[in-house]
Amino acid sequence: MAVEDEEAMEIFKPRTDNRQYKRIVLQNSLEVLLVSDPDTDKCAAAMNVDIGSFSDPEGLEGLAHFLEHMLFYASEKYPLEDSYCKYITQNGGSTNAFTSWEHTNYYFDVNPDAFEEAMDRFAQFFIKPLMSPDATMREIKAVDSEHQKNLLSDVWRFSQLQKHLSSSTHPYSKFSTGSWETLEVRPRAKGQDTRQELLKFYDGNYSANLMHLVVYSKESLEIMESLVEPKFQDIPNTDRNPITFPGQPCTSEHLQILVKTVPIKEGHRLLFAWPITPSIRYYREGPCRYLGHLIGHEGEGSLFYVLKTFEHMQDVVGLLFKYINLLQQSGICEWIFNELAAVCETAFHYRDKTPPIDYVVDLALNMQFYPPKDWLAGSSLPSKFNPSIIQLILCELTPNNVRIFWESKNFEGQTELVEPWYGTAYSVEQITGAAIEQWIHVAPNEHLHLPAPNLFIPTDLSIKEGQEKVIYPILVKKSAYSRLWYKPDTMFSTPKAFVKIDFNCPWASHSPESDILSDIFTRLLADYLNEYAYYAQVAGLDYSIRHTDSGFGVTIFGFNHKLKLLLETVIEKIAKFTVKADRFYVIKETVLKDYENFKFQQPYQQAMYYCSLILLDQSWPWTEQVDVLPGLEADDLSKFVPMLLSRTFLECYVAGNIEANEAESMIKHIEDVLFQGSHPVCQPVFPSQHLTNRVVKLDKGRSYCYFANGLNPKDENSALVHYFQVHQDDFLANVKLELFALIAKQPAFHQLRSVEQLGYITVLMKRKYFGIHGVQFVIQSTVKAPGHLDQRVEAFLHMFSSKLREMTADEFRRNVDALVDVKLEKHKNLKEESKFYWQEIVDGTFKFDRKESEIAALRQLTQEELIDFFDEYIKIGAPRRKTLSTRVYSASHSSEYESDKSAVNQIQIDDIFSFRRSQPLYGSFKGGFGHMKL
Repeated sequence: MAVEDEEAMEIFKPRTDNRQYKRIVLQNSLEVLLVSDPDTDKCAAAMNVDIGSFSDPEGLEGLAHFLEHMLFYASEKYPLEDSYCKYITQNGGSTNAFTSWEHTNYYFDVNPDAFEEAMDRFAQFFIKPLMSPDATMREIKAVDSEHQKNLLSDVWRFSQLQKHLSSSTHPYSKFSTGSWETLEVRPRAKGQDTRQELLKFYDGNYSANLMHLVVYSKESLEIMESLVEPKFQDIPNTDRNPITFPGQPCTSEHLQILVKTVPIKEGHRLLFAWPITPSIRYYREGPCRYLGHLIGHEGEGSLFYVLKTFEHMQDVVGLLFKYINLLQQSGICEWIFNELAAVCETAFHYRDKTPPIDYVVDLALNMQFYPPKDWLAGSSLPSKFNPSIIQLILCELTPNNVRIFWESKNFEGQTELVEPWYGTAYSVEQITGAAIEQWIHVAPNEHLHLPAPNLFIPTDLSIKEGQEKVIYPILVKKSAYSRLWYKPDTMFSTPKAFVKIDFNCPWASHSPESDILSDIFTRLLADYLNEYAYYAQVAGLDYSIRHTDSGFGVTIFGFNHKLKLLLETVIEKIAKFTVKADRFYVIKETVLKDYENFKFQQPYQQAMYYCSLILLDQSWPWTEQVDVLPGLEADDLSKFVPMLLSRTFLECYVAGNIEANEAESMIKHIEDVLFQGSHPVCQPVFPSQHLTNRVVKLDKGRSYCYFANGLNPKDENSALVHYFQVHQDDFLANVKLELFALIAKQPAFHQLRSVEQLGYITVLMKRKYFGIHGVQFVIQSTVKAPGHLDQRVEAFLHMFSSKLREMTADEFRRNVDALVDVKLEKHKNLKEESKFYWQEIVDGTFKFDRKESEIAALRQLTQEELIDFFDEYIKIGAPRRKTLSTRVYSASHSSEYESDKSAVNQIQIDDIFSFRRSQPLYGSFKGGFGHMKL
């Protein structure tokens, strides 16, 4: 029987949260948090095990991570391999896990009617999993494939270098992912059986008293408790003591060091790290949140604001410590803490609902670290102003305690050391406190100061009364200048709004040069606004300015009280834009590095890029953009921006806690600023200039193939994207394709990844280009060349054809119901809803009732119709089958490149742009401005 105590009633939750929570402890000491949400469309659960990679046995690096992989295979109660993942997928859900230093987290979501059985299957991970010898060997290869994927990732390389430069007696120093070397070669050389070690690790560490479970359901708390207890009470409890890791990861020899390291990608980065007192001890006092708020501030007078004009390492170090000294001299400011606490409190009480699968993961992690009262808030609510504790942490941020890591390609050939797991080249220098003091002394005399009071903090959090109860966005305004779609908040009752303004400018992507200049313009615009708009972001009013295919877009989302103020400032900056040469060249260098770093993308990303480049009309190759970028000057942008804005059409969407007349007033103001006056910045676009999205139409019954060498010769991964182009947007065809993808997704993953071990990245997914629907297989592999991967995809489809026909009527109906349930799922928050409707607007489809219409089509769909669809579009030799295979070959598969090319029986695309010009195009949904009615 589960035990409940008084703490269960003390869980502190947001004022706007209508969910019910209950803490129980099962007889096996498993601590459980039940979350009842009658409005949810998805149920979810997460189990956090307080064991992670820090607990890996010596000489078996990555064992905890490997165990995480293995628990997904099978169990004594459900011995069929892959049955858990198949059940979750076929019932509209998803599942995953991750291993961290001190915990491993397993989680899933699923449609409500399948939740009880899904929980039972999930519980078997921790009761009696089966780890067969065959599956063990196959999954070691999967772990190794995951490691191979990360070998040339600067994020993974840099993280491991920091760990490498720490005390070898502390588990922080370990390599934690695992590889073929650590899980097979080395153990075998020592006479160890990895599977036996795996079982020993599981039995010795996976104890119920070291686990925390969160269960999220639409059922009442009482029913949930009755479902959870019998399913999870059989998890063994060995009363394992919680594992602690005493000692410091960094001794004196690992402090006061300057580490120079060579990254894979172009760019320069300085990272400063200090070992500090664990902030979890003082989460209510929030010392790290207070100091992070100030040191990371980006407003005028901040460290960030000043550093934008400096690039020498000594200047950066000196200015950083100058700012830390300023914090020491200014003392701990109660008004800053109170302002920060107020922002955090507002954010907590009005935080958006998130997908249950994300929510349960966060809560399960919080259960490990916080008392039950603070499981929902965690460390997000600093509430106790304690200057001495903040000062304690501030005093640890000293020159004598710092580790400085400096990444730059300039260090190539100048380093003498190599990190053993990833092969990162680096060197280490000791730097004295006196040297840093000298850098502080000679640092530029900039006017650093604390931030001003934040004027963007909302004080009016009221909900607009009498909002019109509209179901879908409505077109409330249309002119030669703009089109305004409006959707009041009728679901979320939150004092927030979402505003999206797309500037459709015919000159934006007229050529590779104009595309690049448009990109630089949007980045410069954001750069100019940052010192002002950063205050809004701190106060919960996020904004972004992004380069788009048709120009640029402005998005503002957050508390609506001060939103208009921020929007008007953004528009004023656009209207009065001038080019600052010094900032232009900084942004230009950043853009150039971004383009140059394209060659370091994962091979599967390169293959997806080639697929898009082949299919999207009027898209420019990155190679041409790199060619023109070096020759562009500030004067070029000064001449270009007036031309860019000279013809503009505004596509606008306003949603949330805003009345229709307010929305119209916002857009009217924008029109007045940009289109009115004696010298208007913008003029309306001509009817012939309205922008379109055109997609190349592949020929029926044809298979096309594009070959490319991997752009990074050091990357041993090859990749395949096998794309099926199926149809232009149509409700019935859409659901046939989606149902095929749902049914085939998990079998494809199991066969191609788990059984054949082709590569860690193996996925079947839908792909949509501006209303043109398709599906694609994406595989990245070190073990097989793309030609072989292509053959295995076709072999899978041949096998799947039989399975589709063997499917029982009951199985078919369950899959249909699962997809219906997915489509019935309500939007969780205003931002999610707005993005859904905005996609309809930007694509030009305007099918705001898409979910309802597709559900109606699904419910009429028969199994015979699905089989006919498969036979017509997907099956090998299907009459309307249209495929495009983009293959990226690594240097290790260079021999197969030529042999595959000569043996391929597909139509080879040798020149992308000649091919694009030779093909017909689908009609564009976008650009139909004249057909829209108010």
